[in-house]
Amino acid sequence: MPAQALPSRSAPPRHDMSVILVTGSYDHDIRFWEAWSGICSRTITRTNEQGQVNRLAISPDKRLLAAAIHKKVNVYEIASSSSTPLIVFDGHNSNITSVSFHSEGKWLVTGSEDGTIKIWDLRSTHLHRNYDNEAPVNDVVVHPNQGELISCDQAGRIKQWDLSENLCTHELTPAGDTPMRSISLASDGSYLVAGNIKGKCYVWKINEDLPRFQAVTKFQAHNKYLTRCLLSPDVKYLATCSADTTVKIWSLCSNHEFKLEKTLQGHQRWVWDCAFSADSAYLVTASSDHTARLWEMASGETVRQYNGHHKAAVCCALHDGAG
Repeated sequence: MPAQALPSRSAPPRHDMSVILVTGSYDHDIRFWEAWSGICSRTITRTNEQGQVNRLAISPDKRLLAAAIHKKVNVYEIASSSSTPLIVFDGHNSNITSVSFHSEGKWLVTGSEDGTIKIWDLRSTHLHRNYDNEAPVNDVVVHPNQGELISCDQAGRIKQWDLSENLCTHELTPAGDTPMRSISLASDGSYLVAGNIKGKCYVWKINEDLPRFQAVTKFQAHNKYLTRCLLSPDVKYLATCSADTTVKIWSLCSNHEFKLEKTLQGHQRWVWDCAFSADSAYLVTASSDHTARLWEMASGETVRQYNGHHKAAVCCALHDGAG
């Protein structure tokens, strides 16, 4: 997060639209926050619309917010005050578990418990591609090369999808049929990390030659359900969220091992989601205790708490880089 985006802790609060911070909740609301002051600047209330908000994503140009809401995706204009979505993508038959933008902002990728991964065209608002994963999809990420997707599923598999070949090119099953809950890909494409429901993390080094995925380490991150794993933009840290109410920060060592750096404690219930700032100096988390928190990585302390949701806050999105 650039210095001008989130100032030092002693700096005065101010409203800065260069920082987009959003949370979603089982209360059906989507809230925009002034990151430093903790003030809720806008609420998208969906009073006549059913379904909790599962995942959020902000477009690279900071213009659009994609919200996975049960079986559909609502796309909102961030600069607008309207609660009416600009686009609605409706085509999944079950809960959407993942949503992310392609780097150019022309495509939106979703994964669902219906066992499919779909690519939507934001320009024509139509379904562009559909992949049958044959098992409920728990997470999908877009490779930094923008030509591949990597997914994980309830059957314990991790798959790489080649967008040019339109097929699955690699498959990993590191823990048998134990469901894989979350995956994260390094911003430079060098590492892949996956976490399963038993709290274990698996790490692969990604090579351009064969074997493409080289297993380098695995470790027990939590003793309870792992909900999210996320590599920092600078690829120096890994954050893991869990049902044990904590977030753990792991540092990547030169031997490809991960060492526990610190445990972030403060949430009272499950921690569902997290998002790093662009400079990897801050982390936002969302929890079943109805709150979101902003953590300073250097100290491991809560810088700000965001109060306003009246049910579990299960997803968050942060974009404070260049638009």
